[in-house]
Amino acid sequence: MEMRELHAASPEALESIGWGSSSDDRARVARIEAELERGFGQLRGIEPAVSIFGSARARPNDPVYAESRGVAREVARAGFNVLTGGGPGVMEASSRGCREGGGVSVGLTIELPNEQATNPFVEREVPFRYFFARKLMFVRYSCAFLIFPGGFGTLDEAFEALTLVQTHKIPHFPVLLFGGDYWSGLLQQLGVMVDQGAISPEDRARIHIVANTGDAIAILHRCHGGLCAALHKPPLHVRGAT
Repeated sequence: MEMRELHAASPEALESIGWGSSSDDRARVARIEAELERGFGQLRGIEPAVSIFGSARARPNDPVYAESRGVAREVARAGFNVLTGGGPGVMEASSRGCREGGGVSVGLTIELPNEQATNPFVEREVPFRYFFARKLMFVRYSCAFLIFPGGFGTLDEAFEALTLVQTHKIPHFPVLLFGGDYWSGLLQQLGVMVDQGAISPEDRARIHIVANTGDAIAILHRCHGGLCAALHKPPLHVRGAT
């Protein structure tokens, strides 16, 4: 990190990644504990749910906005609630679609230097200061991860889920990629990684490229009827159109 970038970082941003005076550690632990307890309390009863990730920069006239809105609507009608980061773009579209499908749209928002407003379609907002606490909630309360085209944050969230599945820290929940050609470079790189032994063919197979909403819903139903049932997740209650 260059010095000008370090100077631009707020004390809160540095503290959120554990930097700062070591004398602050006890207070930091207390804040983390309080944030985790609040998150668990506010998300109790939200299952079954899926997480949807994607670009905050997508506009309402972008195809990815329409696609994520439509997918979230059908996911909600199938009986799932939807967790997003609560911001604009794909997060807004997914929250909107979830509400249209009769589901509960949850926004796990985060304090950022360039503050982004919570989208108006979030029904239940759970604010976070720490990224790792927020990620824990996505993983704890989701039985699938739906990934739309996005940037660093989207890839971070996708590979967080994949790494936890790979290392058996969480069950083998589906990781579904939407967007077709957007992921062609990533798929090529994954092939290189398999060829060079960096990941196994089984690891590569953990990523599902989804062609349409129907395929996604079918995968979610199979997972809920199998893995989720074995883990005693709540049953699905199909919702009608709203």
